[in-house]
Amino acid sequence: MKATQKTFAGLAERAARDCRLFYFCGPDEAGASDAATRIAALLPAAEKVELAGSELRRDPVRLADEARSTSLFGDRRQIHVRSAGDEVYDAVETLLASPVDGWPVLIVATSASDKSRVAKLLADRGDSLVVMFHPPELRSVAGSIRQWADAAGVRLTSDLAERIARSTALDTRMARSEIEKLALYLDASPHAPRSADSGALDAVCAESEDDGMSGLVNAVLGGNTARLTAELARFRDLEMNAVGLLLAFERRAAQLAALAGRLGNRTDIVAFVEEETGARRIFFRDKGDILNQLKRWRGPRLERLVARIAALHAALLADSRNANLLLIQGLTEITRAAAR
Repeated sequence: MKATQKTFAGLAERAARDCRLFYFCGPDEAGASDAATRIAALLPAAEKVELAGSELRRDPVRLADEARSTSLFGDRRQIHVRSAGDEVYDAVETLLASPVDGWPVLIVATSASDKSRVAKLLADRGDSLVVMFHPPELRSVAGSIRQWADAAGVRLTSDLAERIARSTALDTRMARSEIEKLALYLDASPHAPRSADSGALDAVCAESEDDGMSGLVNAVLGGNTARLTAELARFRDLEMNAVGLLLAFERRAAQLAALAGRLGNRTDIVAFVEEETGARRIFFRDKGDILNQLKRWRGPRLERLVARIAALHAALLADSRNANLLLIQGLTEITRAAAR
């Protein structure tokens, strides 16, 4: 079964009931992860087993083994996999060849598309669901934020919703977390709604641009080797989460990919970025950095960047003990590539 980003919500309940294998892909990692969370919530309560795609590439039989096995206490299980590209193809093929249905398997595949080998393997099967997620636009995320806020009893203006969307870099998971924090701060609930203002957002919501991750993101993707050392030192001093930081790079790479697609064969990048900023698809404070990065990362170079970030993500998940070191090494390589 194959669904689109728009039709997924309407199909989710039926898919949770009829399917045993779910493949969520595309450049919007946050959207794919949200979809996996939605399906997991619709399935019966179960023990969550997490696997990395790199593990399954080395041991393709393990996915089928995990899907067939029972927990220590005989509980139900859900198998959650994070992969890059088609690295889980052999594991999925082995799972499908198993005569036993097994537990549900939910795969979030970064840098993969609905044209990948895994997607083609699953798309025509009635027991599987394939959905590709594209990067959202500011207005779309802001609209979703207002809906989540209404459900939580938090009244938000359009401007405040857009502010949350920008501060979370259009990451819907982070945005929902911000709404939850706002509701707690305001003591809001659906039965006792409260109005949020800028002061409430300042008190509980995402860090400002100067204090957040954007400095390192812009230094790396902009090829600013002189600034890199200081930004990496700040990463260590603030004890930022390595995977969380890399997600910021994934979101920016996805944004650059979407912009490059709209840019097409146009040569006037400056005018294009001005138009996108005017259409509020680029935050005005990010305009200069986006322009610089779009000049450096286009075509095959951008494809290699997305693949490199996805591989780095898989490496962090596979070796959490050395995650910080792996991240620093990977970001240094990307910075040097951007500077060339």
